[in-house]
Amino acid sequence: MMSRGREREPLVSLAKVAAYLGLPPATLHQWRYRGVGPVSYRVGRHVRYRMSEVDRWLETQADRKPST
Repeated sequence: MMSRGREREPLVSLAKVAAYLGLPPATLHQWRYRGVGPVSYRVGRHVRYRMSEVDRWLETQADRKPST
């Protein structure tokens, strides 16, 4: 839970996150269903993301293998 004095990060739409990642929105829907994508929130009928969570998840996806 956030403290009252801390500024809240706005939530962004699934479409904006898909565009940011260069993916079709259907991919994010599938990842959400399978539980493998970035942390998301359901707000009523809408799915929303915090960009800090998307960036945090993206860092875990980095290919750290040395190229041959």
